[in-house]
Amino acid sequence: MFDILVYLFENYFDSGSYPDSATLTRKLVMAGFADEDIHETLNWLSELARHDTGNYPASLAQNHSFRCYTDDELEKIDTEGRGFILFLEQNGIINPLQRELLIDRVLAMDENSPSIEKIKLIVLTELWIQNQLTDDAVLEKLLIVSDSQYRH
Repeated sequence: MFDILVYLFENYFDSGSYPDSATLTRKLVMAGFADEDIHETLNWLSELARHDTGNYPASLAQNHSFRCYTDDELEKIDTEGRGFILFLEQNGIINPLQRELLIDRVLAMDENSPSIEKIKLIVLTELWIQNQLTDDAVLEKLLIVSDSQYRH
């Protein structure tokens, strides 16, 4: 799934959106991705695009409380990943509601890659789907500033 999301972002970011499911499936097959991975990724993307906020109160978007993680979340999202989520929230890149949706999508992603890489890709994908990546400053904060912060 991770590789397909990277492929989508690299190939469709400039156009502002990705093609419909049938066209996308065809292009991903032609790019050499397995049918099972394509199906899993398209399901994951549809969950993300649906913005299933019904599980969360609308007031959560304006909330300023501290987030405590469950044992399952701590197992899937390492210290660096949790710190990056906090960084995103404190810098206004995501709000608390987007944080909860992000955590949900991280938990739904069954990958062995480091959680920080999953989180970056999920945030990029989520903001891209929501048309919130029009500001280069957001991309800079997300990709450049965060990388340099973690190098020190």
